[in-house]
Amino acid sequence: MNDFKNYIPPENNGGTPKENGQDKTQLNSTVDFANAIAKAMNGKSQGQLWQTILSEAERGKREGRLSNSDLDNFYNSISPMLDGFRRKKLKEVISKLKQI
Repeated sequence: MNDFKNYIPPENNGGTPKENGQDKTQLNSTVDFANAIAKAMNGKSQGQLWQTILSEAERGKREGRLSNSDLDNFYNSISPMLDGFRRKKLKEVISKLKQI
């Protein structure tokens, strides 16, 4: 090591590359997934978007790919962008999904 910029902590040598505590491959797949969803949703109405989100969330929940903490994270990410009525509606939907 010649300087601090090139220092790699021993726990990060080898294995999977990390970025801010996250696996870079997981981060890349998440970004790719978000891009695919955004492309698929382009030009759809609000009702179509809600229906798609709900059906995918229900399927993920039934298959065990979607946990209650994932639903909470989704709500916490989306709710600041919604008005009061839509936020309340999303909270109701999340509650119903958690019961599956």
